[in-house]
Formats: sequence, structure tokens, C-alpha cells
Amino acid sequence: MSIFYPVQLLADWLTYSVFGIAQKTLLASAVNFFIFDTIKILILLSVIIFTVSVIRSFLSPEKIRFILSHKNKYTGNAVASLLGIVTPFCSCSAIPLFLGFVQAGVPLGTTFSFLVASPMINEVALVLLFGMFGWRIALIYIASGLVIAILSGIIIGRMKVEDLVESFVYQNSINAKTDIPNMTWPDRFAYARDYTWDIIKKVWIYVVIGIGVGALIHGYVPADFLAQYAGSGKWYAVPLAVLIGIPLYSNAAGVIPLVGALTEKGVSMGTTLAFMMAVTALSLPEFMILKRVMKTRLVLIFAGIVGVGIIFTGYLFNWIL
Repeated sequence: MSIFYPVQLLADWLTYSVFGIAQKTLLASAVNFFIFDTIKILILLSVIIFTVSVIRSFLSPEKIRFILSHKNKYTGNAVASLLGIVTPFCSCSAIPLFLGFVQAGVPLGTTFSFLVASPMINEVALVLLFGMFGWRIALIYIASGLVIAILSGIIIGRMKVEDLVESFVYQNSINAKTDIPNMTWPDRFAYARDYTWDIIKKVWIYVVIGIGVGALIHGYVPADFLAQYAGSGKWYAVPLAVLIGIPLYSNAAGVIPLVGALTEKGVSMGTTLAFMMAVTALSLPEFMILKRVMKTRLVLIFAGIVGVGIIFTGYLFNWIL
């Protein structure tokens, strides 16, 4: 991308002049990849999160709950899923707000749409995918994630599984009719600045670690090694990637940098994205927390529906790309 040409020049200068690494070596390739992608991603993250934070300053959590609880149930699923895009939570940190929705009277299916969308499709995922693959891949990914979130919520809502939620969740109802405090534009910019810095402080280590692993794969893993076990010709590659991703726990910042390196080595886009979706939307820590507020059957229903959606999306990506 031409807009990041100065960043590439900086990465080249640091790699070859400052660090004195010989060009066209495996080490040089890995280090250059790491420097360039780290700086680029952090710049993109800062700009996008700041912009989204300004938008978010117009909506308080109480107002959001009020809006969702008064929507047509299917419209509510779509709105909740879209809300997930601008709430950069990991699967575990999204759960408290999920419980707030339930206690505010938001339909259970709508809250599940949010729970799926929030960790899977947010501005962090958008920035990272856009920076590595361009708008086409980023938009297709967001569209597929929205479909999974909306349909998952609709299916769970129609199953009438409210009795599978622990009774204490419903005990304390929330009055969501709270006005949004008036803020001036300087206040909104100050809020966005502080929020952006807070998010960057929380995710930068995931960015560095993720890009670091990606750089090692980019520089040192033989081109045909991963393709041999997870290449596009393997029919089982997508479900295998989902199963491998479930025991892991990370957010989009830590996983997406691996996608670029894996695809470079011959792993199909659908397979790598299915892996990323499983890590961010289906994780053992999330299931352990959910088990405290809902019965095992509902946790399994949630995991099964989302897992099938992710596998389908992986195969779809492999077919259209």
C-alpha cells in the first residue's frame, strides 16, 4: 500500500542499516516483516479505534440496552451484531455486558448475537484484515461474521431456552431508561483519545506477539510445510482448524497477524479465517465463564451452532477465493 511506503522505508533502514542484517536472508525477511507490520497495524488501530470511540460517545450502555430491548426480535439480532463490531471486547470480557442485556429484558437470542459478534468482528479485526489483505477480504469477513452472529441468535431465540439460564441472572432487573450525558466535541475527542490509549495498552502485546509468530512463519517455515497438512486440497482442513482453535484463547489482535503468514505458506484463506474465528468466538475460558451463568446444555447449543457456522464460512471462503 502506497500510504505505508514511508513505513516500509523505515523498516528497511532499521533492518539493513541499523541492525546490519544481510539482505535476502531468512532473518532479514522475518525482521523486516515484523517491523513493518507492527508499525502499520498500530497506526491503523489508533486511527480506527479513535474514530469508533467518537461514535460510541453518543451511546451509553444503558441507552444501547434500551434500544435493543425495544426492537423487533429479528431486527434486534441485526442491531446487536452490528453493535458487536464497535465493541472491541474479547469473548470473556463481552460476557458482563451480555448479562446486562439479559437483565435489562433484551431477548436471549439478541444477547447471543452480540456475544458472537463482539469478539469475532470488531474494528481491530477490520483494521488488521484491511492492512494485510485489503478491503475485499475485510468486508467479506465482516459480512460472514454478521451472518453467523445474526443466525446464531435467531436460532437460539427460537429454541426458547430461557430456562437453561441460571435463575440468579434474572433476579436483578436493570432500568435501562437512562439519558446520555451531554458532551461537547472536545469532551468526545478527549474520551476517544483516552479510550484509544487504553485499548492500545491492552492489545499491543497481542499485536507484537502475533506478528512475531507470523514473522517467524514468514521467514523460516518452509513454503510447503503447512500446506502439506492444511492446504486447500484437504477436505478436513477447515473443521480441523476450528477444533485446534477452541482450546486457545486470544483476541483478533493476536490471531489475525498469523493469517497473513499462514496464507503465504499455502494454507487457504477459509481455513485460516475459520481458525481465527474459533479462537476469538469459541474458547475454553469463555465456556468456563458461561457455565457459571447457564446450564451445560445451553453452552453446548451455543458452541455447536457457532461452530457449524464457522465451518461453513471456512468452506465458503475456500470456494469463492
